[in-house]
Amino acid sequence: MLVAAAVCPCPPLLVPEVAAGAAPELDAARVACAQALDGLAAARPDRLVVIGPAGPGEAGVYPQGASGSFSGYGVAGDLRLGKHGETTAAPETHARRLPASLAVAAWLLDRAGWDAAPVEGLAIDPLLPPERCGETGRELAAGPSRTALLITGDGSACRTLKAPGYLDERAAAFDAAAARALGAADSAALMAIDASLASELKAVGRAPWQVLAGAAESTRPEGRLLYEDAPYGVGYFVATWSYASKAR
Repeated sequence: MLVAAAVCPCPPLLVPEVAAGAAPELDAARVACAQALDGLAAARPDRLVVIGPAGPGEAGVYPQGASGSFSGYGVAGDLRLGKHGETTAAPETHARRLPASLAVAAWLLDRAGWDAAPVEGLAIDPLLPPERCGETGRELAAGPSRTALLITGDGSACRTLKAPGYLDERAAAFDAAAARALGAADSAALMAIDASLASELKAVGRAPWQVLAGAAESTRPEGRLLYEDAPYGVGYFVATWSYASKAR
């Protein structure tokens, strides 16, 4: 059963070493992400599943201990998914590198000193149809295990002329609707997000958000939006979904 969820953005710029001199621009987002992870730990889950958008050929499951890095951004060293880098992976599986979205999540968890529960990762094709996203979420929430979800993904990348996707006049309304749905823990509104429009606006968070919607569709979580901004022309959101009555 789902006992808590957190939604965070996944730009590598969240990592100060990647952002370098621009690091302070996302300080508020980092603080909000830390608060969201505190909420996950407080729910005392049996497991944490981290879900983020996959790049080409990256979709699939990533076990605890899977490694990644930001070497492509000039940052040396590896990081691992889960408590103290412990691994539950077979050697051949463990060698698979984390997608960028899960690497950012691994950095957030390490920064927070996460040790509340074992961690596993799931990278989702950003173009996965909504119905398949919903099915994936329902499967994750099924069964007696107390499951928490850390959802990573960004909104539109078309908010300004200098945004990665250039300016699209539809982007601000799209992000505003997504922020409302995330802040209100509105599963139906998340499932109603148009996949084609999300793709046109380069909103890679759409599929992970709809996995969350599927996981929570038969429940009534309490939502809270902790952060909403588009500092680089990309919509970033931090939100928490909680079930106070399900705490141990």
